[in-house]
Amino acid sequence: MSVMGTLARAEAVAGGRAVAAATVRHRYLADRPVVFVPLTTAGESGAPLGALIGTEREAPTLLVVPQPLDRELRFGFFAGLAGVLLPLLDAYGDAVEVEPATRNREETEVCADALQLVVPNSAALEFVRLVGRSTRFLRTVEDPEAPHPVPVPVPLLGRWLTHYAERARTPGSALLVAMTDLLTRHWATGQSAMEDQHLGALLGWIDPAPGLDGGSAAARAQTGRGPDGLLLSPPAGPATDPVFDNRVLAPAMARYDEARAEGGGAVAKAEAEVRRLVGSQLRPTWDDVWRGLDLLRELPEAAHVAERWKRDRWSFTGHRDRIRAGEPPQPKRDDAITAAQKLAGRETAQARLSAQEALDDPLAMAARRLAGEAFAGEVVAVEMAYSEGRRPMPRPLVTVATGDVPQAEPGAKAYRAVPEAKSAQGSELVAVEGVEGGPFPEWLVTVRLTGGMGSGRTPKEGSVPEPGDRVCFTFFEHDARSGPALPDPEATPWTHGGPPGAARAPGDLTAPPQQGAPGGPADSGGPGAPSTPAPASAPAVPRPADAPDPVTAEDYL
Repeated sequence: MSVMGTLARAEAVAGGRAVAAATVRHRYLADRPVVFVPLTTAGESGAPLGALIGTEREAPTLLVVPQPLDRELRFGFFAGLAGVLLPLLDAYGDAVEVEPATRNREETEVCADALQLVVPNSAALEFVRLVGRSTRFLRTVEDPEAPHPVPVPVPLLGRWLTHYAERARTPGSALLVAMTDLLTRHWATGQSAMEDQHLGALLGWIDPAPGLDGGSAAARAQTGRGPDGLLLSPPAGPATDPVFDNRVLAPAMARYDEARAEGGGAVAKAEAEVRRLVGSQLRPTWDDVWRGLDLLRELPEAAHVAERWKRDRWSFTGHRDRIRAGEPPQPKRDDAITAAQKLAGRETAQARLSAQEALDDPLAMAARRLAGEAFAGEVVAVEMAYSEGRRPMPRPLVTVATGDVPQAEPGAKAYRAVPEAKSAQGSELVAVEGVEGGPFPEWLVTVRLTGGMGSGRTPKEGSVPEPGDRVCFTFFEHDARSGPALPDPEATPWTHGGPPGAARAPGDLTAPPQQGAPGGPADSGGPGAPSTPAPASAPAVPRPADAPDPVTAEDYL
């Protein structure tokens, strides 16, 4: 946690209320997001108990599994979930707009918007990933040889949920977001990060009830119980309250099992009771998610949010195209090239997000200034200078009086955001001098502007600051650069898994396995492992086939 974050939490404790951690909203919020509040069976993370889902605050769809141990009822739950989500996904996939051609891209279609899925907390987000992994490979009733067939739309639902869960790992993405993550990005509370995962407690700090401070409201949400002994604010994201499980839910399920065994009209009554109980645990969290959306909508949207949402729309469009083209589901394990591309893309997205948030939000920039990664102040002098060479170009020296201490050596690159410019103005740090005699430490920082002034001998208007102007220079780039290009999949060396998906003949011979790596490349130490070629005298051995992925508990629901 940064110094600014620690200070904000301390202020929240002292003031009894959450402190703003941002002046603008750094994440996109759709006009009609799909809110999804799941509930799982205690001790069975993959066994759904129920869910509330929908786009209307007052009219959610309630899905309940009255007996989570029944495979058919669980599949019916997923079919109901698919019945809500897939029509919405199809509608967003059909509405497109045309992106004009550029120098590097032909005219293409992109979805005009994308479906946004909002869950209560990070545990619920992980449940979405688990459901996607566990359902996208299932065989449907259309397959006569399937031992336990599922309804037709379930595997398609799994593919979409897997894409959303994977996209959620990209910093700044808003296709699938957890409400607790959204709120903690914009407010700092007086409790721990783990306690912030309880949505009711988090909202207690941000917007406490009349007569309560943040700590009291959070404690009431976490531990407060009604006359029946049940929590006033059940977690439901997707955990359940043990008291509810033991006192209420277990007897109701036992009555449902008895009614099914006996048959008759008692089954419907017993099922209705389970539905009522599950709905009572889901509704408080459902209302809390919408309350959090109301609080977030009060913040103005940051300038770069629309750009990041457009990247989400491109991701949504790409997955739609893969599904409509009949491509197979996402693999359980990525090949070397795909894994490296994902990692590089997420690193680039994180650098881009950090820079954009600092440029959009003075509070975020203050943290970078405190760390010495930027400085802001008033221009006190501008000296015109020119580069050497046949065609001298303007290289003015700008001196800034600032209270920030730049953590950079002379010669370091610096950048300044210029209004209405497509990219940041480049500069170079020349000197840093301390000023004595004032009540606070002050520094005179001199930079040489090296770009963004046009191609003439005279800088274009507005490109060079004037004395008295307030400016901010950063030592981080405003536009994140991607890493070096990776080799084509066909050029992947055998030390990294060989050409992914390439067919291997029975007699395919390769270099022998590395020493100390049983089984060959598949068991080696990864990209950092040594790859010393085998001696010429070592005989070639048949290349072992890839072992199938081990079956884990996540593969079954």
